[in-house]
Amino acid sequence: MGDRPGKSEGRRDRWPHGTVPLPGGTEVMRGYLRPRIPEKIYTDPDGARIHYGSRWPESPPQGSYSVNSNLERFEGLHAIARELIRHLSARFETDMEIGSECAADLIRPHQRILDAVRLTPRNSRAASLTFVFTDFPGLVVHAGALHDFLFPVCGCDACDDTAERLGDDLEQLVFGVAAGGYAERYSADAGNLHFSLHAADGSGARSGTQFDAGPVDVKRLERAARTLQAVPDGWEAWTLVPGFRT
Repeated sequence: MGDRPGKSEGRRDRWPHGTVPLPGGTEVMRGYLRPRIPEKIYTDPDGARIHYGSRWPESPPQGSYSVNSNLERFEGLHAIARELIRHLSARFETDMEIGSECAADLIRPHQRILDAVRLTPRNSRAASLTFVFTDFPGLVVHAGALHDFLFPVCGCDACDDTAERLGDDLEQLVFGVAAGGYAERYSADAGNLHFSLHAADGSGARSGTQFDAGPVDVKRLERAARTLQAVPDGWEAWTLVPGFRT
């Protein structure tokens, strides 16, 4: 169903509150405006309007887990990602690469790629971001050394996601990474991959652990381990372009 990952890395759809804004977090977000996503009306076979995002006040019906309806409702994610790329590349010292070959950054290869964009901060101690556009339509963002973030993770009717809600998560990921709120760990002994992420504006934090790094290429894990040793306290913030003004 959709862009589902292989093995769960923990819940990524909840952002517990209680954190504080990251240093420079407001500056990272300054000047960004999410593009307007045109509202579309969807109806069920009986003609009743479907209100995605609030369909199931209780548990979703069993049959909804195997249904992916009206997938065009996720198209807005591509527009949001494009605007985030434009914002970051204009505001921060980064190098941009465009082309489907950038999708090789993904930990789990994807076969339905439309395009990919890699933003590499010139500060080598800051995490890169690779945006991979899929024909679901969806998005996979590779952050740093060892983690892929999927939007949507599934896309089935039971999950009841919307582009607006997923856009919130996408922006929190991107701005959290750019503000220096992202950390990764790889435990070679236990074979575990772990990440933690704090929202730039302090609106929440989340983390996840993959308990089996076996599917990841051994040489890649070795390279990542060396890279992460240089940032034991987490990836640093991206560097603003000198004299940038919104």
